[in-house]
Amino acid sequence: MSILIKDSIIVTQDSNRRVFHGDVYIEDDRIVEMGRINVEADFILKNKIVIPGLINMHTHLPMTLLRGYGDDLPLEEWLTTKIWPVEAKLKAWHIAIGTKLAFMEMIATGTTCCNDMYFFEDVIAREAKNFGMRCYAGFSIIDFDTPEMKKEMLLPECEKFIKKWKNDGLITPVIAPHATYTCSPETLQKVAEIAEKYDCFIHIHCSETRHEVYDVLNKYGLRPLQQIKKYGLLSEKTMLAHCGWITKGEVKEISSAKACVIHNPVSNMKLATGGYTPLPELFEAKACVTLGTDGAASNNKLDMFETMKFAALIHKHHRWDASIVTAQQTLDMATVNAAKFLGINVGSIEEGKKADIVCLDAKQPNLMPRHNIISHLVYAASGFNISDAIINGKIIYHERKFLNIDEEKIYEEVEKAKEELLQS
Repeated sequence: MSILIKDSIIVTQDSNRRVFHGDVYIEDDRIVEMGRINVEADFILKNKIVIPGLINMHTHLPMTLLRGYGDDLPLEEWLTTKIWPVEAKLKAWHIAIGTKLAFMEMIATGTTCCNDMYFFEDVIAREAKNFGMRCYAGFSIIDFDTPEMKKEMLLPECEKFIKKWKNDGLITPVIAPHATYTCSPETLQKVAEIAEKYDCFIHIHCSETRHEVYDVLNKYGLRPLQQIKKYGLLSEKTMLAHCGWITKGEVKEISSAKACVIHNPVSNMKLATGGYTPLPELFEAKACVTLGTDGAASNNKLDMFETMKFAALIHKHHRWDASIVTAQQTLDMATVNAAKFLGINVGSIEEGKKADIVCLDAKQPNLMPRHNIISHLVYAASGFNISDAIINGKIIYHERKFLNIDEEKIYEEVEKAKEELLQS
């Protein structure tokens, strides 16, 4: 497949953060040429704002089925009284349809790569492959039975899952212990051993709430990050979701370990966790910081444009400093920071890189006038300004339509799944 994007504003996110007016030519899965180009192509797109595909670093894909269910509750009550009881009813087909809905929403709002953590992860990986979505698929480990299997089967099945998907071009298997308050020291130790054996990423919730921090302290005498470190899980392959209640000392430890912090501002605000990922301190320590939406049950949307705006605004407001997190830093968290940590050749628009690219219609009321395109992307744009999405060189979404997906059938299945899950 060949794609020519012409007469467009190209936000490269390269090392110079260059923005220019011109063309981009894509052939197969690569960006071949940039500048002024006159060639024939299978697809020609014109008059766009062109950016790297956004990377959603923390989500629970099938929870789209629980969007709007159990709102306005604190995290612990939300989990124990609403989410976990419904999740106990999940079957593989619920997971498949919830995942399809999540991919539709993410791709239509500019996300081309995601980092998931849930149950039935093999089903999720298969759906990602079918959609053409770049996906880091996190096999959840937790110290109780899941809807899919008994707890004693989780670690052995996780190994099988890693072996199955280890060499796939789009799907990367990840081991995902839920948190230090739901995984025992023995479980964490075994997770570390599997991660080292297969050289895979670890994805874990860390210090999301004050309640979590004190719960782990009371149980083990250590804070969550110290528990993670003690059992060998803190490394350059570790992705720490939230970190809203970490100390300045822990910021340094995360930076030293070259681990990645995933800021989920919308979910944190909705669940009233009270603490927010300390971006200024993490930036100063030169730690890797990325962004995530969390699941649609705790965010209600999977729109990374909204997440970018909240990420910038929450810290300006909280610190009484309008310059403390800039639009450029925020866009970096959603693109190049994540791509660099994951070690994938995306996140910027440069010749030779993989073509994970999304396009916004240039002539939209909320994107005019064009004083500052980076500002517009973070503070003014909506995911629904997206017109086209290209993943691994293939157009998945074109002129606001999915090319190979029966959208109406998916919507019907979603309603059927919802009725089955939420019936008393």
